[in-house]
Amino acid sequence: MFGGLPSAVQVSVMRYKRKNVLLPVIIGCCLWSVATADLAGRISDILRSQKSVRFSICIMEADSGRRIYSHNAREAMIPASNMKIIVTAAALKFLGPDYEYVTRVGLCGDTLVVVGSGDPLLGDAKNDQKHGREAGWIFEDIIHELEERDITVINDILIDTGVFDDERVHPSWPRAELNRWYACEVSGLNYNDNCVDVFAENEGVRVSVSIQPPTAYVEIINEVTPISSGKQAVGSYRTAEANRIIVFGKCKDKVGPFFVAIERPAAFFGFVLAEELRRAGIEVDGRIIEKTSTDSYDEDVAEYGTSIADCLTRCNRNSLGLAAEALVKTIAANSNPDKRNGSWQKGRELISQYLQDLGVGKDEFHIEDGSGLSRENRLSANAITKVLLRVYKSGNWQLYKDSLAVEGVSGTIHEYFKESEYKGKIFGKTGYIQGVKSFSGTCSVGQQDYIFSILANSTNARTRRAINEIAKAILDSR
Repeated sequence: MFGGLPSAVQVSVMRYKRKNVLLPVIIGCCLWSVATADLAGRISDILRSQKSVRFSICIMEADSGRRIYSHNAREAMIPASNMKIIVTAAALKFLGPDYEYVTRVGLCGDTLVVVGSGDPLLGDAKNDQKHGREAGWIFEDIIHELEERDITVINDILIDTGVFDDERVHPSWPRAELNRWYACEVSGLNYNDNCVDVFAENEGVRVSVSIQPPTAYVEIINEVTPISSGKQAVGSYRTAEANRIIVFGKCKDKVGPFFVAIERPAAFFGFVLAEELRRAGIEVDGRIIEKTSTDSYDEDVAEYGTSIADCLTRCNRNSLGLAAEALVKTIAANSNPDKRNGSWQKGRELISQYLQDLGVGKDEFHIEDGSGLSRENRLSANAITKVLLRVYKSGNWQLYKDSLAVEGVSGTIHEYFKESEYKGKIFGKTGYIQGVKSFSGTCSVGQQDYIFSILANSTNARTRRAINEIAKAILDSR
């Protein structure tokens, strides 16, 4: 009746086998603990060299979600452009990976109607280059379509910007920087990043200043002086009169292009379109009208689409602020029954709810804008890693990862991490405004991915290097 019980020898064998099963697990746990302790030690050394700087840091394993390092991870800090991580992830959540901006052109009698979709990349040079398009291609295409219809006269050009509200400038942006490309206006119809490209060239006795696209919509006051030696520097500032821009400085040979934000982008597009139509021999006899709504037009002329993937790339890899702000307002517009009137306020509410649904505490964030230019934004490293982890676990991870800058290769971190052991292993988003530096993303070591967020406030000239050293420590210690 004792036949079913193991003998002493069998018990000994079973114990031996059990120990052999447990031994690799114990060794693995020990190695993990040693690696984690080593990482913590290296980061502590780095932080000691930055005593006056405030950090919020969170590092976790992507597969398990296990946190391997934390330093003030739930402290809400100014994130700078790391705000774009939240916005682009929310855009995938609310709009989906197949979302497309579509700008429509039609005819209503002899009125040419352009219905904006809020597309931030219409006429964007980097995106056009990616798709093999020349500057001004959209005007050439519209002209071609009109010529195909034997249209020789256009009365009014009507621009419908109603997909967004008319708050084009965020109230918390620094007023002195509104002529910079990163603080351009946000409209229901955007073109050329809502900027003109400015060039200066020394011609000997004078300096010529030109812009692209060439247009009378912007008046340039040339106050640049020629020099034969020394350092050259050319800048610009606005006047009280809309789109009257003073270009100043010293030019030794050539300067540019540098980008100056213009006012009323939709009217800018309409004005340039009218100029191009006239150059092509199509008369424009009426006005350029910007409206927030239009009646349906009689005849389709053309449609121009931009994928959300392209928007995410320009937003994350190249830190295009216009793309981030347009995504915030697009999220808002898409939530409205008529898909119109997208606003910062509604977008903030939806993105805030998205963070709360991920379990991020209300004290860990404050959403003000999409680009991170506002100093009123707040995020914790914990919030950012939670967002990245959610995208990582979704079916959209590859699309999102492809939008990030790659260390030593592309985007805002192409100049960093040139060493062979690091190059191409970190995918991330940097951030910078005065006194703020940030870096968040993912890195890969063997078969394991790690998600990290490093936010730094009250920074100094050495903080970016310290942040990069923390990123390298993740790779070195695993």
